[in-house]
Amino acid sequence: MHVHSHYSDGSDSLEKVIKQGVRNGLTHLSFVDHDTVDGLQESLTLGREYGIEIIPGIEISAYDFKRNRKVHILGYNYHPKGSHIRALCQALLKRRQEHSLWQIRQIQTLGYQLEEENIMESAKPSHTIYKQHIMGHLTNADYDSPPYRELYQKLFKNNGIAAGDIEYVDVFDAVSAIKADDGMAVVAHPGQLDSYDLIPELVKIGLDGVERNHPDHTRKDFHMVETLAERYGLVMTGGTDYHGSFGTPVEIGSITSPLNVMLSECK
Repeated sequence: MHVHSHYSDGSDSLEKVIKQGVRNGLTHLSFVDHDTVDGLQESLTLGREYGIEIIPGIEISAYDFKRNRKVHILGYNYHPKGSHIRALCQALLKRRQEHSLWQIRQIQTLGYQLEEENIMESAKPSHTIYKQHIMGHLTNADYDSPPYRELYQKLFKNNGIAAGDIEYVDVFDAVSAIKADDGMAVVAHPGQLDSYDLIPELVKIGLDGVERNHPDHTRKDFHMVETLAERYGLVMTGGTDYHGSFGTPVEIGSITSPLNVMLSECK
């Protein structure tokens, strides 16, 4: 219930991901590409072809302005047009693209040979360049290797020449957009971004669930999610947060939603 494709910052095509899911015995899958639903129709078609049910999904890059921290919101099973989600994310994607182009120009000043057109071409079918696409034109090192991490930290983190981030959408607007499209709104990996204090506030505007099973979560996170889910009647979800070669190596299907609760809610 949490995989990414080449429609955002994943390396793999929808078909490649679905094939891996089928090999590993999955019956349901949800692509939650960042801030876009562009791959939905293709994924639904491929799902029917390979006999796996595709649940519409998205991961919205949001911000908790009260606590000054990022928070990611997953949207599931929304109306296929996703008109409210699209409207909310359109400006977000534009800001991300403009920021990525600025990052490319900044890195060029250090003497790196980067061509905007080549990076944009390699990012397709995504219409937006992500840091992973830029890194792919800077190094052949594996994502988890020390050379990759050192270069990434040097350029994009702390005082790096391409550091900084875009303005994200308000988390309450993200949940509201998903609900307006008749979807289920879920807080993604709260342990990773320390989103726990926010959850009771989002429940008041219709939050449906919280992600329990995630590679970054510990036993403490499992307990905190379970406690909140029981207290507020929330669905618990889970997934690998798969990004292919653009992320930590993980096998699709190795982390799933607990007890298939999500699937019963999506029927």
